[in-house]
Amino acid sequence: IKNSSINVIPIKESLKYKIIQQVDELSLKKNCSKSTVLVDLVYSHETNTADLSKIPQKKSKKKYFCKTKNSQPEVTNQVMEDFLSNLKESEISKYISFPPLSVRSLCTFSVNTCQESIFIAGRYNKYSRELSQTPWIIEGERKTESSVQDLICGKMQEAVQASDNKFISSGREDVDVLMLGKGRPFAVELINPKVSGLERNIVQELQDAINKSTDLISVRDLQVMHRGAIQKLKEGEEEKKKLYRARIWCPLPISAEKIDSVCILKNIVLMQKTPIRVLHRRPLITRERTIYETNLTRVDEFHYDLFITTQAGTYVKEFVHGDFGRTNPSLRTLLNADVDILELDVQNVEFDWPPSCDDVNCVND
Repeated sequence: IKNSSINVIPIKESLKYKIIQQVDELSLKKNCSKSTVLVDLVYSHETNTADLSKIPQKKSKKKYFCKTKNSQPEVTNQVMEDFLSNLKESEISKYISFPPLSVRSLCTFSVNTCQESIFIAGRYNKYSRELSQTPWIIEGERKTESSVQDLICGKMQEAVQASDNKFISSGREDVDVLMLGKGRPFAVELINPKVSGLERNIVQELQDAINKSTDLISVRDLQVMHRGAIQKLKEGEEEKKKLYRARIWCPLPISAEKIDSVCILKNIVLMQKTPIRVLHRRPLITRERTIYETNLTRVDEFHYDLFITTQAGTYVKEFVHGDFGRTNPSLRTLLNADVDILELDVQNVEFDWPPSCDDVNCVND
């Protein structure tokens, strides 16, 4: 209870302490916070959902009910805890009976055991313009045969006999965009593995196996990391820089003077409305993004290579053609020419994570 003068030990903590003692006695094992084996006890009771009509579905702009498939509110422990923790002492009686109602039936519980997840980090390169980062499924139909996630996680999951996996990356590239240079940082959570304690030589063998299995992608710097280190993957996503190469087409030759005028530009601030091509899955907002450096070189009379260093989250394709004026300024407005983009490569992601395996042991505890 917030703002309370009463020093109360949560019932959950006292119950947890008592249950741990019983589990120790029954299993003949000692509870250890560093153990990778987890025992999950789930208690439930029919009164958990009793008399909830008084609880508002929204309070302080936070949604307290989770909708299930049948559109009925689902009450979870977290839902109740979040709601009750924001109540004042004077409000408690509105929602909770004093004294509490007597319990007339026993609770039920289930016991599950699982192994703590293994996290493997690294960087990947993508060499195909027909490969999505994650499985591309629209209305139940798969649009690409495979994905970066499939090619990497399949081998990992098989190696440790995990029940499932979760792919986490520092940003993503479009299906038709190559990921070159040192690659894009990523991590894989291998859920409930039957194999634990991966040694460096096993991780190296896993990396070699992935790279030999396909020519669509490659991985490097694979290493085991603890859960806390994975948080760095999502930190500073908006601040990191990316280097791109874009092949540009123009129906008319671009003069040397115009090319030079673009090359000298620094720190161009863009206002980008959500692109039309992703509007079906992204909210309609205007994002401010920065182009730090630009360099435009002629390939032939009608083709040019644009090298740009951008803030993460910049829609590069839209910067080139303007997206019907939704990105301003754009290369089209800067050159006053009807330029368009033919292909795009990510050449570098300036994010020093995970550490290079040339510098570290690559098995981080």
